[in-house]
Amino acid sequence: MAGLMLGLSRMVGVERFNLALQSGGRDSVDGDWAHISTFPSFEEGLASLAVIAAAAGWGIWEVVSLDREAEVGRFRCKNGWESVYQRALSVCWGSGMMGGKFAGLCTRLFGKNCWAQQVSFQARGDEADEFIVRPSDRTIEGDLELLLAADAATRADLAVALERLRQEVEERRVTEEALRRTEKENAFLIAQQQKTIAALSTPIIQVWEGILTLPIVGQVSGARAATIMQALLKEIVDRGAHHAILDVTGVDTLDAETADHLLRIVRAAELLGARAIVTGIRPRVAQTIVELGVDLSGLTTVADLEEGLKTALRGAGVRAPGARVSPSHR
Repeated sequence: MAGLMLGLSRMVGVERFNLALQSGGRDSVDGDWAHISTFPSFEEGLASLAVIAAAAGWGIWEVVSLDREAEVGRFRCKNGWESVYQRALSVCWGSGMMGGKFAGLCTRLFGKNCWAQQVSFQARGDEADEFIVRPSDRTIEGDLELLLAADAATRADLAVALERLRQEVEERRVTEEALRRTEKENAFLIAQQQKTIAALSTPIIQVWEGILTLPIVGQVSGARAATIMQALLKEIVDRGAHHAILDVTGVDTLDAETADHLLRIVRAAELLGARAIVTGIRPRVAQTIVELGVDLSGLTTVADLEEGLKTALRGAGVRAPGARVSPSHR
């Protein structure tokens, strides 16, 4: 559970991750409310539900106080699954799903949209997680919209990132070609040059926070695929990347073996929580893929680097320049 939640939080960021859990908590109260409604009072119903919740790993629930006139409730959860896995990771992100569940129940009780504010955190040493719930105009959708507005990329930012990427790729290509031409001229330098070429064959570039790009040029042998995979996975872990763009514009031919190597690299990246996007498949390569019957249905593919970066930005919750905004999100 700790590993799964760590991967998800890295993909979308802790704030979006918590909002998603709160939304899940709110959406999960239908059955809870049906059970509570069979009791004379909300407090009795929640006490009965707490017995079931404790057995299911939701922790020990308690109504600390409930003021129906002021429409304010205070709830406590001890040893809930969210605080347990966060202590295992030595982090404190808050118990979003538990807060969402209490907010959803109070929304039913008070007949008004409610929001839960967490005031105690067991993951950082408090005795239990504690929440104050009261009516509020705050919504999950509203908070998500504010996050998108706060970190939306500008057109200029995107243009600069793409240009920097193109320049670095071109510089590396020219350097690699120069090294290959001079490789045979000096036997003493061959070993050192081969090491340099190997490093240049896996140019992993961070074009945006959490977004890596790996341009692949030439053939992808088994040995080279292993080198690419090792280097990419290390960068994903070191940088906490949530997206990896593999650009194959420089791959002239792609056979079944090369396609298999590519799929292995993609799957390995996704096991670490990074979504892989393949860009730049040439028409001739696409035709070969169809003729060979290679199954690439598991890959996310787009036309070029620009579309790949836009896709990664959207996946990270950053509105890319030029993207249309639906009326419901304006």
